[in-house]
Amino acid sequence: MIRVHHLEKSRSHRILWLLEALELEYDIEVYQRDPKTQQAPDALKKVHPLGKSPVITDGELIVAESGAIIDYLVNRYGKGRFQPSAEDSNEWVNYRYWMHYAEGSLMPLLVMGLIFSQIPKQSPWFVRPIAQGISGTVQKRFLQPQLKQHLGMIESHLKAHGNFAGEFPSGADVQMSFPMQAVAATQSLDAFPAITAFVARIQQDPAWQRVVERAGPLTMPGE
Repeated sequence: MIRVHHLEKSRSHRILWLLEALELEYDIEVYQRDPKTQQAPDALKKVHPLGKSPVITDGELIVAESGAIIDYLVNRYGKGRFQPSAEDSNEWVNYRYWMHYAEGSLMPLLVMGLIFSQIPKQSPWFVRPIAQGISGTVQKRFLQPQLKQHLGMIESHLKAHGNFAGEFPSGADVQMSFPMQAVAATQSLDAFPAITAFVARIQQDPAWQRVVERAGPLTMPGE
């Protein structure tokens, strides 16, 4: 039996989505974040040394990192579904690009944005105005322009293809779901209708709706 070690307000919702899409049986063990630090509990370190989520166990096997988990589940249980065939070289390369891009390029920007937004809140009152100034400058001069550039690229791809690779939902769609939902939850996407449509498509997917029924709606750290 597959067990998902599921941390609230985390990227593990997308693993649940894939499991539902694959129609696999699984258990969920839920972990709560520390209300002050928003960090994962030490109990997760008993599963994996880094104490991060998502992590799954499949029998005696432990698999961590979203991309590795998606690759494992798709290749072991997908039966040829959820990823393009290697014979379709262009689409297969496209699939691999988005699988790696999600955590390699896009998520670092989003995490930095979250960290800098929290710095003023976590600072002593007497340095808070300085912290707010530094945070605002970094957001305005670096993070927001970079994110706008990334979203423009993603918008162009989704406008042309509808989803990221293969038939929806592919492993690449699953991998990209969290950053797209995170962006949608934190800022206006009026200028990015294709991204908006992709996020809506996730929410309308029956497999995603089963995740929400079982594990609750996706929320973000800091909410």
